[in-house]
Amino acid sequence: MPLLTTDRAVALRRRLDAARLYLCTDSRSARGDLPEFLDAVLAGGVDIVQLREKGMEARHEIEVLKVFREACDRHGALLAVNDRADVAFAVKADVLHLGQDDLPVEVARHIVGEDILIGRSTHSAEQAAAAAEEPGVDYFAVGPVWPTATKPGRPAAGLEPLASAAAGGTRPWFAIGGIDAGNLDRVLAAGATRVVVVRALTEAVDPGRAARGLADRLHGR
Repeated sequence: MPLLTTDRAVALRRRLDAARLYLCTDSRSARGDLPEFLDAVLAGGVDIVQLREKGMEARHEIEVLKVFREACDRHGALLAVNDRADVAFAVKADVLHLGQDDLPVEVARHIVGEDILIGRSTHSAEQAAAAAEEPGVDYFAVGPVWPTATKPGRPAAGLEPLASAAAGGTRPWFAIGGIDAGNLDRVLAAGATRVVVVRALTEAVDPGRAARGLADRLHGR
């Protein structure tokens, strides 16, 4: 499966290449501050934002993603959808992120068409190496580096797969799993240049300031 060559896909891939900070968040329903939260973290330097809330019905997810889409458009960020190719198509997402047990890439591509990027989760050096070469994959995530409450029961992969991914090809990849301001330097030292975060921003007292701090370090400012 060749890399996508539509004008939109080329533009999205260029923005993906420049992306450094990727946020996964739920809908913030308990706090009721989703638009404000998204504006804060996106203004702070988040490049890609993904709604990740298991068990959400498709119709509800589409409604919530409209808020994400509007915020991403305001700030020039990429919108990612987790797992659901049908939902990604419905909301005109920029990215569909697939786990190891989700739809095969070629099936997802048939659903979403050629104007949405596809990412893959990997949990070992072997899976990362496969994703680096898998046809149709635009980027991949490696982890969890440390144990994380968002993936209970999944053992930490540690830092070693990051070094393996860094020594591989040129496809963009992100370190993921328990990453925050306190351990970011260890992740960068292992070879990562892009990270996915969750609680580092979703539980921050000042999410915009926390995002700015991470983004500045990832961009070497």
